[in-house]
Amino acid sequence: MCDRFVFVKPAVKLSYMLPTGLRQMPQRAHDIYASAPMRSLLADETMAYMPDVRRCAGSRALLLSAAPDDQPPNPPYLGQWVTLHLAEGRLRGDVCANAEEPLPFMDETFDLILLRHALELPPLSLDEVVRVLAPGGMLVLTGVNPLSGWTPWWLWRTRGSATQARSPIQLAARLRRAEVQVERVQRVGQVLPLSSTASGGAPGWLGGGYVLIARKRGPANAPTRLRPKPVTAPVRAGLAPGARRSSVS
Repeated sequence: MCDRFVFVKPAVKLSYMLPTGLRQMPQRAHDIYASAPMRSLLADETMAYMPDVRRCAGSRALLLSAAPDDQPPNPPYLGQWVTLHLAEGRLRGDVCANAEEPLPFMDETFDLILLRHALELPPLSLDEVVRVLAPGGMLVLTGVNPLSGWTPWWLWRTRGSATQARSPIQLAARLRRAEVQVERVQRVGQVLPLSSTASGGAPGWLGGGYVLIARKRGPANAPTRLRPKPVTAPVRAGLAPGARRSSVS
């Protein structure tokens, strides 16, 4: 599965050459996913997509998340999970790689890909995600809707350094061009990024986040034609009508 792992040389750290304020900006962009509003949104997203994930079947699944402590679910019909976290242009977890390079997996590897806010932190490519998704496989994509009340809070928390949030309408259009069929798009979460961690506090159609469920198109499986089994005539046991038992020996 992972014959094409990419091993890269660690980048040289130059943080000691920057002012204190600039050194904190990338970290703030990543820490937003550990905040109370985002934890609440992540919980609402999980509740929305878990019925779809539980119906998935396959041997390999990929979780690619911007949340540092995100863990894969445990649906009954999926085998091995690969878990990656995106931060500061790097992929860390089961594989370490540069996010600017192609994903270190072969084509059509995963039957399920769970993409949790990973497109909000550059430079991950949606085309690479589609490439490693198997035909007939499911893509679950979540994110913050930029056309919501969360945008001012988002820009303030990240100091404008994480402005890559994309609307689900744009992502759905890109997926359709890549031969990925969008099954549904659902708004989730609270209307505003409140500090409460309680989920389900607002109507989903007004929420600040979204869940997009899509499936990659592939060649249809030919239906199996069964050969009819010959049916033998039933053997009737007993006497013919009108016959007497004493006449049969």
